[in-house]
Amino acid sequence: MVDAALKTAAPSKSQLAYEFIRARIDDGRYVSGFRLVLGQIAGELDISVVPVREAIRRLEAEGLVTFEKNVGAQVALLQEAEYTYTMETLALVEGAATQLSAPLLTADHIARARAVNREMIACLDDFIPHRFTQLNQEFHSVLYEECPNPHILDLVHRGWNRLTVLRDSTFSFVPGRARESVDEHEQILTLIESGAEALEIELAARRHRLATLQSLHAYQSEHTQQH
Repeated sequence: MVDAALKTAAPSKSQLAYEFIRARIDDGRYVSGFRLVLGQIAGELDISVVPVREAIRRLEAEGLVTFEKNVGAQVALLQEAEYTYTMETLALVEGAATQLSAPLLTADHIARARAVNREMIACLDDFIPHRFTQLNQEFHSVLYEECPNPHILDLVHRGWNRLTVLRDSTFSFVPGRARESVDEHEQILTLIESGAEALEIELAARRHRLATLQSLHAYQSEHTQQH
């Protein structure tokens, strides 16, 4: 009886495969459109393809994986659409929040933002996408948190929270974008420091956000073509 209970409690190979694939979809290692090669996954887990196939069927039922003839199983593109909508919205509201914050930012705010950006630059050589993303959010929060419009600020917070759910770090897939990002951070800081017009600051912040989205789309297009 005890042995039977232990066997029941132990996760099945299908469950292990499910958790393995699901974790990589959730943390973004398996990007939208990524082809799921059953044999390769089975080899990584040292199991047969049968439980992997069962896991993929379960993920397909949940809408996380699609199966196309002559293509096979791939990560569903639904998250890509949601990510795109979130990034486009965040580009607008964070741009607005940043320009509204700009006149209220002190030399201390700028110094804090620069210190974070320096830490991001230090991360580039030994790149850890999750840490870089944390610092990236910290950098931007310094620039938008002084926004006097609570409704816009609430939308910015919602956008960042939504991004965390959809994809922890875009920089996992496009690390080259990280180097461009820190340069753009300095450009935004320089605009704020120099007392640039509000619209110029807003558009710079907006372009910065959209550039990350465009980099990811370019990566996905190339990746899908390769498979």
